[in-house]
Amino acid sequence: MTIIRPLLAAVSANRSFTPSNSKRFLACQPNVAGKWLNEKDVYNYFTNNAFVTSSSSDRLPVINPATQQLSGNIAENTADEFDEVVLKAVHAYEDWKLVPVQQRQRVMLEYQRLIRDRTADLAGLITAENGKTLADAKGDVFRGLEVVESACQVAPQMLGDSLAGVSSTVDTVSFREPLGVCTGVCPFNFPAMIPLWMFPLAVASGNSFILKPSEKTPSASLLLAELAAEAGLPENVLQIVHGGKDTVDRICSHKDIQAISFVGGNFAGEYIFQQGTAHGKRVQSNMGAKNHAVVLPDADRGATVRALVGAAFGAAGQRCMALSTLILVGEAQDWLSDIVEEAAKLSVGAGWEDGVDVGPLITHDAKNRVLDIIHRSIDQGAEIPLDGRDVHVNEYSTGNFLGPTVLSKITPSNIGYQEEIFGPVLACLEAKSLEEAMQIVNSNPYGNGCAIFTASGAAARKFTREIQAGQVGINVPIPVPLPMFSFTGNKASIRGDLNFYGKSGVQFYTQLKTVTSNWPYRSADLGGMTMPTMGKE
Repeated sequence: MTIIRPLLAAVSANRSFTPSNSKRFLACQPNVAGKWLNEKDVYNYFTNNAFVTSSSSDRLPVINPATQQLSGNIAENTADEFDEVVLKAVHAYEDWKLVPVQQRQRVMLEYQRLIRDRTADLAGLITAENGKTLADAKGDVFRGLEVVESACQVAPQMLGDSLAGVSSTVDTVSFREPLGVCTGVCPFNFPAMIPLWMFPLAVASGNSFILKPSEKTPSASLLLAELAAEAGLPENVLQIVHGGKDTVDRICSHKDIQAISFVGGNFAGEYIFQQGTAHGKRVQSNMGAKNHAVVLPDADRGATVRALVGAAFGAAGQRCMALSTLILVGEAQDWLSDIVEEAAKLSVGAGWEDGVDVGPLITHDAKNRVLDIIHRSIDQGAEIPLDGRDVHVNEYSTGNFLGPTVLSKITPSNIGYQEEIFGPVLACLEAKSLEEAMQIVNSNPYGNGCAIFTASGAAARKFTREIQAGQVGINVPIPVPLPMFSFTGNKASIRGDLNFYGKSGVQFYTQLKTVTSNWPYRSADLGGMTMPTMGKE
């Protein structure tokens, strides 16, 4: 295969890739990777701070979703290679945990600088493998970068507690320690952000980390690993493995792995949670969603319509926080025509082209699944005031494109409401009152996020207090919290007790140790047959 010269030259020379100097390259050439791709166009894995070719003959193709061209093949790591990676991670942890936290933070300070310098390169890789627009890909990188920035000041979140004199000569102190070898299993839809939700906090807290990127979008993670080594992360504190279910099973069952972070679909998320916890591991599993937008008639009509369209159709709807479900309340029900008109203006095409708003879906299978849901939804009584099924992108006729689609007259029993569609489809429901809209939201099994659009503080407060979703936006369409907070989806959208990033993220990657010490100035009784009762006179 012919390697894409413009992007590779930019990556290897540390020059930013921009569409102005390489606009058409992705459509013409299949390969998008850097030196992590070997001479046979197989993606290497990352160990010893270097790229290594697997001996495996098992292959998973990486396909450009806009052109259907083969970018390369993932070689799933063998069982022996995986065991060797874990062993290296165990040894790396033993040294890394002893490095003072302020020195670990300094590595993260350099790391965030390198990511800033290479944002355009990372975005180009994401667009080539995922399909999202370059602007959206840069946002993907930036939201991950914010978590790296929080890892630069992880020390305050690792502070414990102390109390002197719990007895006459006894003191107690608690502090947070790293767990050991932690792992991450990542989805295709955020090739930079989700990995950066995971390993920066984990390694800054003193753990070693093994990352398995999506087999559909591996290159961003591989470049991120290369930059981490450049920033000063010691060998094998961060390693990357490749594969599908077999690799996931090894992660879930390996005795030396202490924790698993997962973001992705419900089937895989439930499986990893069950298998991981059955083998005694901590698991945080962010899964499916059905995020609702509730619109009251007193909202700002123009601003709300624009916000809804962006939140529903951005990234071709392939966001776990996409506002895929709309509930129009009362007189706001006549806003549907405005939403359809605004959505119809969106441009569909390859993500690297200027002016494109909606890129392709990740695979043919993903597109066919969305088409099937649309068809079944109409069969069940839905109407389709905006139909994107016949969209044509002339220069990329084989791409997985689907235009913005609006389904109306949806009921809670309709397949268009029941399923997480994960495509550029907005399902529209109607409600007579805020209370009725909230009942619909609260009856849904998912609780990742939701939003209300209103000019009423009282309505917003009622919604905030009574709605059963972990992340609420008030006139904010995609309320993903900044890293000083945590990503707090609830209900069926998450398994595990500790959320991603923020304080909760640090707590997930650490454990408390409590030390009670007795230092009598003179000889004293150090114990006996009865239960000690410190503080007793």
